[in-house]
Amino acid sequence: MKSRTETEMMNLILSTAKEDERVRAVILNGSRANPNLKKEIFQDYDIVYIVREMESFICDHSWVDVFGERMMMQMPEEKVLPPADGNGRFPYLMQFVDGNRIDLTLISAERMDELLEPDSLSVLLLDKDGLIGSLPPSSDRDYHIKKPDAREFADLCNEFWWITMNVSKGLWRRELTYAMFMHEQINRNVLITMLEWKSGMTADFTKSAGKAGKYLPDFLSAGDWEQFQATYSDAEFEHIWDALFTMCSLFRRTAVEVAEKLCYEYPFEDDKRVTGFLKHIRSLPADAQSIYLKKIP
Repeated sequence: MKSRTETEMMNLILSTAKEDERVRAVILNGSRANPNLKKEIFQDYDIVYIVREMESFICDHSWVDVFGERMMMQMPEEKVLPPADGNGRFPYLMQFVDGNRIDLTLISAERMDELLEPDSLSVLLLDKDGLIGSLPPSSDRDYHIKKPDAREFADLCNEFWWITMNVSKGLWRRELTYAMFMHEQINRNVLITMLEWKSGMTADFTKSAGKAGKYLPDFLSAGDWEQFQATYSDAEFEHIWDALFTMCSLFRRTAVEVAEKLCYEYPFEDDKRVTGFLKHIRSLPADAQSIYLKKIP
């Protein structure tokens, strides 16, 4: 099956809105509204319909069939896992068999002022009643890396070194899921934030690192990116230990650089004590009856 073109998809989205009197305005958000991004085949159509008679849409979902044959659809507001936001918006996440995807969110015109959040990546496509007015030119300014203040920097460092001890505990216990959760779901995000701050400094905080830091390779040196890749591991416990210490090294080096450039304090003593603890736990026998077998020097 041949994929529908961007022109075909946009014409369909707009013609549907124009023909339905309940739809009063249409806004394009997301990557397709970003003039700084090159178009690619996996870009979604992030669309907002401002509508009247909201209930008439969500009581019968067959109206979205007009957008084409779906591979799958998700309606987050009708789910119990994860629980619905219940914020008054109603999203339809639709993946079509031709490869296109539309993330379409309905917002009631009556609650527009309350529910329509400002977003610099916004292009007004249709406004039947002048509800929206004019929008500034679309840009990714709302998504630029934000300069941390001293407290945010200190808190992030504290979080990183604290969580490494949780990772070490899980590794000694050989609790794979717990250790990897702490390493990947918690400290991975902490490390990415610190790398984003470093990247932000190189661009004077005028660029975006993308969702989950996906544009970090554009900012980091080849050496930093290679070390970052080495922080990923398979499920072998010794390999996870190696990845953990690599992550510590990269975090330390990056955080010290950020601290020096922003004139903040890096917690060298926390780093030293926790790193020593991690090395100790790695060598601790599996049948140890005490974390420390003798008095700590």
